[in-house]
Amino acid sequence: MTPADLTITPRDRRFKRDSAAVRHWLNGDPIATAFFNALSITFPRGEAYFIDSVRAFRDGAPDKLAGEIAAFIKQEVVHSREHLAFNRQVTGHGYDVSRLDADVTMVLDLAKQRPPIASLAATMALEHFTAILAHELLSDPSHLEGADPDIAALWRWHAIEEIEHRGVAHDTWVHATRDWSRSRRWWVKSAMMLVVTRHFLHHRARGMIDLLRQDGIGGVRAWGGLLRYALVRPGIVRRVARPWLGYFLPGFHPWQVDDRSLIALADTPYADARMAADLAPA
Repeated sequence: MTPADLTITPRDRRFKRDSAAVRHWLNGDPIATAFFNALSITFPRGEAYFIDSVRAFRDGAPDKLAGEIAAFIKQEVVHSREHLAFNRQVTGHGYDVSRLDADVTMVLDLAKQRPPIASLAATMALEHFTAILAHELLSDPSHLEGADPDIAALWRWHAIEEIEHRGVAHDTWVHATRDWSRSRRWWVKSAMMLVVTRHFLHHRARGMIDLLRQDGIGGVRAWGGLLRYALVRPGIVRRVARPWLGYFLPGFHPWQVDDRSLIALADTPYADARMAADLAPA
């Protein structure tokens, strides 16, 4: 269950609004930079979809959940604003992101044709993705080692809030499907996670390849670099495989992994807070 003493705190942060960062802002690595750039392009439209999906079931929710939904919406609105600003930096470095944006629009337009409960199930699955990626980013700072400091701060702030509201879509789903049998609830959410995973991996890979092509990196070099980054070093996709599988366990809840020690990094210098909490890399 979501911790009873958890408070979801919208943090109205503003990050760099110019293009002072270099094109390959993550340690000069075009592969690593493409991973985060391609992900960021999805956020403004994706988070608007998350907001609509959860808000559709706010009426009649228990007071605590209704308050968490309201805080979730405030956090996601600011995330969208800051990633729009970051995405302008990406285009300012000469990248054409129109194909990436069209991919996101196409997938979301299809999703919006489904019943609201299906959108909520998709949001719940995607929120699990963002939470486990956020955990990986914060528990092992090597993922952002060598990054432009302001951009790294943006991603860490976003990761903290994704962890903080990790249970909201799930708890809204439980409330919305309270009259369903446990087996029906499990089958629908599990099937949706499989659909979401296929789309997520396919379209993010396409986005990375598109950005790398614009860097003059294509073919085997691009695909080999992408697979190496995802599965070998740092292996971020490989490292989230186990928590991804946990989603399919009966009785799963996002807060079965208590990441409040990572949330505590929000208001302290990151390196100092990490040392104080004695968080070892995953």
